[in-house]
Amino acid sequence: MLNPKILRAELDEIARQLGRRALTIDRDWFTIREQKRKQLQTNAEQLQNQRNTNSKLIAQGKSAGQDVSGIMDEMGAINAKLKAGEGELERLQSEIHAWMLTLPNLPHESVPDGNTEADNAVVRTWGEPPEFDFPPLGHVEIGKRTEGLDFGKSAKIAGSRFVTMQGQVARLHRALIQFMLDVHVSEHGYREVYVPYIVNDESLTCTGQLPKFEADLFKLSTDSPYYLIPTAEVPVTNLWRDTIAKEEELPAKYACHTPCFRSEAGSYGKDTRGMIRQHQFEKVELVQLVKPEASWRALEELTQHAEIILQKLELPYRVVTLCAGDLGFAAAKTYDIEVWLPGENRYREISSCSNFVDFQARRLKARWKNPATGKTELLHTLNGSGLAAGRTLVAILENCQDSEARVRVPEVLQPYMGGLEIITSP
Repeated sequence: MLNPKILRAELDEIARQLGRRALTIDRDWFTIREQKRKQLQTNAEQLQNQRNTNSKLIAQGKSAGQDVSGIMDEMGAINAKLKAGEGELERLQSEIHAWMLTLPNLPHESVPDGNTEADNAVVRTWGEPPEFDFPPLGHVEIGKRTEGLDFGKSAKIAGSRFVTMQGQVARLHRALIQFMLDVHVSEHGYREVYVPYIVNDESLTCTGQLPKFEADLFKLSTDSPYYLIPTAEVPVTNLWRDTIAKEEELPAKYACHTPCFRSEAGSYGKDTRGMIRQHQFEKVELVQLVKPEASWRALEELTQHAEIILQKLELPYRVVTLCAGDLGFAAAKTYDIEVWLPGENRYREISSCSNFVDFQARRLKARWKNPATGKTELLHTLNGSGLAAGRTLVAILENCQDSEARVRVPEVLQPYMGGLEIITSP
């Protein structure tokens, strides 16, 4: 959530910055309600002062044996006005709060202008796309030939956008997850954490998925508002909800493997074939909570940690900075890491690494106590995929294939595969 003090004081500037996201806010709507809110608060303060004054007069009158019934009647009228005003103020504040929940984060000044992914800026590339002396296959065909991926049976079981993995391909998928966790914990200093796969609506509101993206979530048919997690970002970041951290606890760095569930409501007809866009997939998520002055350095570090996984797997990729119009709702800045897929002859996103600054922390009330000032301040939150296991599997199948649709197992994964070097058909 945006800082309400800044929104009130610098509404035109906030509107300009949100305009970079191609979002036009109704400034008149907010200004009218903000003026009404101020008036109601002023009225309440005046009535409270009058009530305090009358309370003293009543006490003095009673001790002097005077008739205070008139003042008592006036007190009753004041209390009635206060109650009515407080009710109106509460309704107005709730209305303003609900509107503010729909406003995305402000793009950082370093974020390039633009409206679509075509306007994203390439920061760097690593590795060279492999050259084949045969037409490279996509992962769907490789999965079929190795009998490792089955989309047809999954459609019978659950519907489209699901996959069943079997044999060596299933083991490779599991090996990838274990490898990622080992690297992030042992080499990058993250703490592994296991979290619930079901969360309540407050958790999703705190990280920015609600109310805007409810259609993209799987909501459970229960009396309470429960949802399947779209990413481990939600439960892991909420570990710090309503918490004040000590300086020595920061930075807090977590690595978490979970399945992720997304309805893909806004992607009708897009990437319907294969594993690129599924309702259920696995991911190793990296989450950091840091002091405000450390968050931009932390974004570079977190992105590097995700890149190292691809480097160890020897998979070519590039890093792009998302333009303002392509930013996620809660992000102030995002680097997308895109891996090369020979089957599509293009780069595809495999990780998004974002700095949310204090946007999520304000909803979470995730704070730390600054020893220099003795005051509590909002933390900054960051996260990124380190990596999406399914898309990494796709990248290995396609980049490491040979002319017979066999797949070379990357060297770093061979110990996790019992020494297996080549995935073949059974």
